[in-house]
Amino acid sequence: MPHRLLGYLSVRDWKTRLIFWSGAFVVGGVAAGFTLASNWVMGLHERILDHSRWWTFLLSPLVLVLVLFLTRYVFPSTQGSGIPQAIAALRSRNDRMRRNVLSLRIAFGKILLTLLGFVGGASIGREGPTVHIGASVMYSLGRFTKFPPNYLRHGLITAGGAAGIAAAFNTPIAGIIFAIEEMARFYEEKATGMLLVAVIISGVVALGILGNYTYFGVTSASFTHAKDWIAVPICGAIGGLLGGLYSQVLISGMRKLRPLFGKYWLLIALGCGLLIAVIGLISHGATYGTGYVQARHVLTGDAAMSFGFPFYKILANLVSYYSGIPGGLFSPALAAGAGLGADLAPLMPFAPVATVVLLGMVSYFTGVVQTPLTAAVIVMEMVNDQAMIFPILAAALIALGASKLVCRRPVYWALAEEFLDTSPEDKPESGTTTDAAAANTDGSQS
Repeated sequence: MPHRLLGYLSVRDWKTRLIFWSGAFVVGGVAAGFTLASNWVMGLHERILDHSRWWTFLLSPLVLVLVLFLTRYVFPSTQGSGIPQAIAALRSRNDRMRRNVLSLRIAFGKILLTLLGFVGGASIGREGPTVHIGASVMYSLGRFTKFPPNYLRHGLITAGGAAGIAAAFNTPIAGIIFAIEEMARFYEEKATGMLLVAVIISGVVALGILGNYTYFGVTSASFTHAKDWIAVPICGAIGGLLGGLYSQVLISGMRKLRPLFGKYWLLIALGCGLLIAVIGLISHGATYGTGYVQARHVLTGDAAMSFGFPFYKILANLVSYYSGIPGGLFSPALAAGAGLGADLAPLMPFAPVATVVLLGMVSYFTGVVQTPLTAAVIVMEMVNDQAMIFPILAAALIALGASKLVCRRPVYWALAEEFLDTSPEDKPESGTTTDAAAANTDGSQS
């Protein structure tokens, strides 16, 4: 007992705790500020195009060239979602690579370049970048104290990523589940306390800045009749297959484009910028940015979207990711899933439209990222009816199985492997090989 009491009074231990708590506090504040800045920047893009929608053909290509230039020569390792970089840092045994991928400089670059991407109308999300930012902040601050090496590598990175998701979506449970389900498939029980504390602190800070809110609003989705269950396998299968196809195309396309970036990055940026402008023009501006506004309108029934919206959104998100600029998949996938549900609703007139939209959202999102529990928890936060829990979980599990028919590897882990392959001297951590990781996801994601 005296030894335990002395441990609680240890100056070194309290220094460690304070640095850890400070990191979680900073992550929450940064995530909230990033949200506000993203909304303002996307509004700026809209105001520019209000003068003339044709400005998009100048704005998108030029901004993408600028962002890709900064990504390649000023802030390397900021490209893409950021979740693959966090996973690669967890798996890597190369401390030098880990420091290059997770640093305060990288966190700053991720924020700046993602915001610039929104100015250019790129169809990207901010949740993946927030995970990268959270992991970078926690890992960087953790280097100022003597955390045990294993905690420093796993606990801080995982906790930072979880805090980022929790603060970005205002869903603390989803942050914890995402950290366990996606980022840490070799999760350690000892890190539980760190994870919970980080999520609580960052979530409280974000709530204090942004207020208590539901990310996409509250929907009236509910199951009123037994036949409504017919919508579950239909949405689950179609959403899962489409999401898996998207992931497979994304992985294959990035593998083919990567060797070309060194010599033709300027042409790639210009081409992708022009494609973003064309898709935006055809969709009447619905594909620019995160897709948050469009998904919210579909869910709450405030406005109807065109039949082609989910497909335009998927294509715009693919092109944005192919360009190599920073930006995530979360919000675009949720928006495309909501649009898919709206398209499927007329085929099932017996079910409430809001219910089909919700099932389409969780199914497509699960198909893309193959994390059914995270998808279900994020979506369930928007529903007041407890009866929707089981339909949402069932649709997510069906979507997972359908997705794996066309894409065996989860997209973030496949991209993390590609990222690690760019460092020939670096190899995944022993005991978590590529095959093992893939096998780990065949049956269950938890």
